[in-house]
Amino acid sequence: MTAIVLATTCAVIYGTADFFGGLATRRSRVLAVVMLTQLTGLIFVLPLLPLLPGTPSFGAIAWGLAAGLSGGLAVILFYRALAGGVMSVVAPTTATMSMALPVLVGLLMGERPEPLALGGVVVALAAVVLVGRDSGSAGGRAALAPIVQSLASGLGFGGFFVLLKQVPEDTGMWPLFGARLASVIVVVLLALSTRRTLRPGKGSLPTIIAAGVLDMVANVLYLLASQRGLLALVAVLVSLYPASTLLLARYVLGERLNTVQAVGVGLALGAVALIASA
Repeated sequence: MTAIVLATTCAVIYGTADFFGGLATRRSRVLAVVMLTQLTGLIFVLPLLPLLPGTPSFGAIAWGLAAGLSGGLAVILFYRALAGGVMSVVAPTTATMSMALPVLVGLLMGERPEPLALGGVVVALAAVVLVGRDSGSAGGRAALAPIVQSLASGLGFGGFFVLLKQVPEDTGMWPLFGARLASVIVVVLLALSTRRTLRPGKGSLPTIIAAGVLDMVANVLYLLASQRGLLALVAVLVSLYPASTLLLARYVLGERLNTVQAVGVGLALGAVALIASA
C-alpha cells in the first residue's frame, strides 16, 4: 500500500510540474525551460543526499546516469513533439508508451501482479488515452514526425522508470543526483551545438523554478515507490500524471474539460482503486 500511495502522489506532482513547465514555455524558449528545470532539480537534490540515508556506489551513480540520459532526451523530444504536433495525439502517445515499456519489462523480470491489479493496468491505459483527447483539435491530421517523436519520448520516459528501478535500495538519493547531472549535461551540449540561448523569458523564472523543484520531488517519490512495489504497477500509476495537468488547466486557467476527458479522469481514479485493492 505504501508504494501505491507514493506512486499516486508522484503522478499528481509530476502533472503539476508539467503544468508549471507548460506555463513557462509560453514566455521562454523550450530549451531554456528544460535546462533551468533540470538545473533547479539538481540543486534541490544536493541537500537531500546527507539527509536521506544511503551510501553512494558506482552502481547507483551508473544507473542514475543512464536514467538521466534517457529522461533528458525524452524531455527534449516531448517538447519538440508538442511544438510540431497536436496535443491530443502527443500526450496520450507519450504517456502510453512510457507506461507500456515498464509493464513489459516488469513482466519479463518475473513480476506477476494480481488479476485485479492487471485490470487496473488496462483501465489506466484507457484513462491515459481519454485524458489526452482534445475534441477541439482532433480534427486535423497528425504529422508523422511528432508521432515518431512522441513514441521515442515515451520510450525515454519508460526507460527512466526502468533504469531507476535497478538501483540498490541502500543508496539513498545518489541515483537521482547522477540522473539529474546527466540530463543537465545533455541539455547543455545540445544548446551549445545548436547555439540556442538558455536565458529565461522575462517573469518566467519563478515558474521554471517551481517546475524544477516539483519534478525532483516527484522523482524522489518514484524512487521510493519503485523500491517498495512492482515496477509494472508503480510505473502505471505514475503514468497517470496527465490527469492532474488537465485538472489544473481546467481550474486555474479555465480551460474546458470535455466529456471524454472527464471520463478519462474518472477511469484514472478507478485504476488507482483497482491497483490499491489488489
